[in-house]
Amino acid sequence: MQESFDYDLFVIGGGSAGVRAARMAAQRGARVALAEAAQLGGTCVNLGCIPKKLYSYAAHYGEAFEEAAGYGWQVEGHPTLDWATLKSRRAQEILRLNGIYRGLLDKAGVHILQDWAQLTDAHTVQLAGSGQQVRAHHILVATGGRPHVPDIPGRELVITSNDMFDLEPFPKRLLVVGGGYIASEFASIFQGLGAQVTQLYRGGQILRGFDAEIASFVATEMQKKGVQLRLQADITAVRRGSTGLRATLQNGEVLEADAVLYATGRVPLVQGLGLEAAGVQLNDKGAIEVDAQYRTSVPSILAAGDVTARVQLTPVALAEAMVIVDTLFGAGTRTLDYDFIPTAVFTHPSIGTVGYTEEAARERFGGDDIRVFRSEFKALRHTLSNSTERTLMKLVVQVSTDRVVGLHMVGAEAGEIVQGFAVALRAGATKAVFDSTIGIHPTAAEEFVTMRG
Repeated sequence: MQESFDYDLFVIGGGSAGVRAARMAAQRGARVALAEAAQLGGTCVNLGCIPKKLYSYAAHYGEAFEEAAGYGWQVEGHPTLDWATLKSRRAQEILRLNGIYRGLLDKAGVHILQDWAQLTDAHTVQLAGSGQQVRAHHILVATGGRPHVPDIPGRELVITSNDMFDLEPFPKRLLVVGGGYIASEFASIFQGLGAQVTQLYRGGQILRGFDAEIASFVATEMQKKGVQLRLQADITAVRRGSTGLRATLQNGEVLEADAVLYATGRVPLVQGLGLEAAGVQLNDKGAIEVDAQYRTSVPSILAAGDVTARVQLTPVALAEAMVIVDTLFGAGTRTLDYDFIPTAVFTHPSIGTVGYTEEAARERFGGDDIRVFRSEFKALRHTLSNSTERTLMKLVVQVSTDRVVGLHMVGAEAGEIVQGFAVALRAGATKAVFDSTIGIHPTAAEEFVTMRG
């Protein structure tokens, strides 16, 4: 006798992976419900990439006002930021996007439940608010991640990336703890918005995992713009003083700030989901363990996006969702290749990267089989802007095949430039192909096709 279910697919989490999977499955005729306790869109739309990029744009205007004088523009007085206006405009845009996500789900026929969902067994979900239980043939867990703050004295006084967009008042002195891309982005952005920023990182260089030369170069550029970068430094305690928060460092030094941001990593959001009750196994990172089809240790339960801690990027979560929908309701032939995934870091200047770092390429292919081409220069724009900002571009080539296996950039619009080159690397372009490609002059991007040994 065939078991009866309320839904073909029940999705827990309304972020990038959850919304995409729910919508596409419903469009294929599946009966789909999605539970989300917060706003639709997940971290990216509400507290991540979208608002962060908007604030990055805002910060760049401050630089642009300064640079305009070199081009003959007379900017009267000293431009000031109306923090309240920026926050309000951002909130309006996020609300619009929330509505678009809801509209897409409604149009596809997805039943949206604004509630916290918990697994009770392999096919059953209980809604915390209403107490209702529903049964589904398949369940997708796509709850994303959350910021992690270490347990230090004064932990309750610090903030995370979730709190940065609505800070009140604007922090004139911001202390950023962390060396990853989130910490580095917020350090750049708030420095550009007018804060005095100090960034602390316990390691020897920020942006561990990125190409070492790229990380070193962007650290230098960030410092030129005013970010005070303190390496091999960490906080032992935070307390409130009469004129601000006082952070005590390991060496006994005390730094004072109006706000202390901890951007020391994100962890999968798995608490309170009933994973143990359903028999879903976690890996050593505390993430949900999945196979190539994103099935967990319980075959009827799948997981995608940041909750699996594979590659924590929005486009990857979307791609994983498409594989899941094809597996459950399609031909089952779709797969996802995690090689040559491009990404950008919205520091000032920004980073764009795809493929192997120089270090990873030498380890993977052997040092003798790798040749590096690099170009460092002042972009044409800054010949008149009076800015000292410099651009770095780098190609990592496997000698035996002539294939370009890594491409990295620090400079204006790096993400926009690298996206196009990511297609070439996915297609297996060789250095000879790069060399035979005509550049667009005058652009920074043309440097990638004019590099010679």
